[in-house]
Amino acid sequence: MKKALIAYVATLLAFLLLDGLWLGVLMAPTYRELLGSLMLEKPLLVPAAVFYCLYVFGCVVFVVLPSLTWQRAARFGALLGLVAYGTYDLTNWATLRGWSAQVSLMDWAWGTFATALACAVGFFVTSRVGRSVR
Repeated sequence: MKKALIAYVATLLAFLLLDGLWLGVLMAPTYRELLGSLMLEKPLLVPAAVFYCLYVFGCVVFVVLPSLTWQRAARFGALLGLVAYGTYDLTNWATLRGWSAQVSLMDWAWGTFATALACAVGFFVTSRVGRSVR
């Protein structure tokens, strides 16, 4: 149980840090320019929190805990990100006015990378801290 909690917290913190930098610092002006009126002035915190908690739960259950190496966690994290973000971005591209191929490809690549890195960090921290917590 402690191992799962460590994996969850480590993966969540890594993903929040990465996504916060991406959305809040690096890409905020680009997303505002490309998505315009589709974006809210301020994001809704409850749905965002539910997404992060649920997505990281999936990362931990399907990737971090079953992995035997950080490399495997990164590879399978990338695969999970590819599928999850691909589903989101391709659906938006197919159904929303103003959602472009550029936004889809950029966000899809980011989700793949961020999930891979967060899962690798989650695995690494769990394997290091987990040894001393047992």
